[in-house]
Amino acid sequence: MSAELIEGARVVLEDRVETASVRIEAGRITGIDVARDGAAVVPGRGRVLAPAFVDVHGDAFERQIMPRPGVTVPVETAMLETDRQLAANGIGTAYHALTLSWEPGLRSVETGWQVVHALAALRPRLTADNRIQLRWETFCAEAEPLIAQVLAEADRPALAFNDHTSAMLLHPDVALHDRPFDQVPDYPVTPFDAPRFLKKMADQSRRAGISAEAYAALIARVWERRAEVPRQIERLAALARRHGAPMLSHDDSQVETRAHYRALGARVAEFPMHERVFHAARAAGDAIVLGAPNAMRGGSHLGSPGAAEMIARGLCDILASDYFYPAMLGAVARLSADRVAPLPVLWRLVSANPARAMGLADRGRIAPGLRADLVLLDWPEGHAPAPLRTWIAGRGGYSALPAIPAPHLEPAP
Repeated sequence: MSAELIEGARVVLEDRVETASVRIEAGRITGIDVARDGAAVVPGRGRVLAPAFVDVHGDAFERQIMPRPGVTVPVETAMLETDRQLAANGIGTAYHALTLSWEPGLRSVETGWQVVHALAALRPRLTADNRIQLRWETFCAEAEPLIAQVLAEADRPALAFNDHTSAMLLHPDVALHDRPFDQVPDYPVTPFDAPRFLKKMADQSRRAGISAEAYAALIARVWERRAEVPRQIERLAALARRHGAPMLSHDDSQVETRAHYRALGARVAEFPMHERVFHAARAAGDAIVLGAPNAMRGGSHLGSPGAAEMIARGLCDILASDYFYPAMLGAVARLSADRVAPLPVLWRLVSANPARAMGLADRGRIAPGLRADLVLLDWPEGHAPAPLRTWIAGRGGYSALPAIPAPHLEPAP
């Protein structure tokens, strides 16, 4: 692999932004402001060069598998297209939030196996570092063989504990962000024949490809497994610990919930639903993840705490793409324009911090010796930024560089 020198860009370093040149060779960053020494020159003047994004939770790939409700496409085709979207949006490392649920269809264990097998077969053809977040619905015992196999593979996945079953069955008198710890004995359950519950089942059933009545009957049967769930969680958490896999808990609404999963080794709080959980996670030193679409749009579509406010208060460490890959760059742009924090601080939310939380010490920053995971941006003052080129382990992952550079465009600060 020949050396390249990205010359004269505004480079986002850990603690500052400065005009510099970055040399890459054999998949690594080999120097900052060093001699060309025969390297091919990539013009960077008027551009911004930053670490490629590390995305700890993205499920937009589901829309490639099922672009319309009930309409599916071959999984390999879907994952190839997803990989290209990742590179085009500056995402160098992506943890696909692969929901493993008891419901049939898109989020079933069967579809999960298809994605796992597709990624394994496609690995030599993929551009980004495609990894898996095992987004496990804790009532889904049948997912255990898949989880065990993926945890044992070389590309270490992450394991996320989800309990959307209890959330869907929550009594309507209790707000979702106030729902009690999932394992309390007297959990407030909705009447299964209530009109509001039946409407919710109709909404959920479309993704599963079954009738609302069949979905309601299915979740009622699944709820009967509740006594077995704590042991399943403990067993799979122990397996993840043995493999050294990072663990996350999803949508925590109570301090008790966060404490329970922390004790099992889950040191990442993903999308906390109440301020008390943010404070408990921060006090314990847990990493806190929020959605980049939340930050980009200026608030959560679910009424959860606003990402910008939490970042300003020091209560958010990581922004994930969630359901929209362009949101990682869009969030940084919005937060920078709103002066929530300096650009180097904001960029840590989408690169260095998620890399650290996932145990990836070789990426997320621009420094000699690290992987050359980079994104070169066109970012005119007052306008939305756009990736012009990405490098993933030094390989050209995406390029939209114009034939003639535009040095008159000044990058955003």
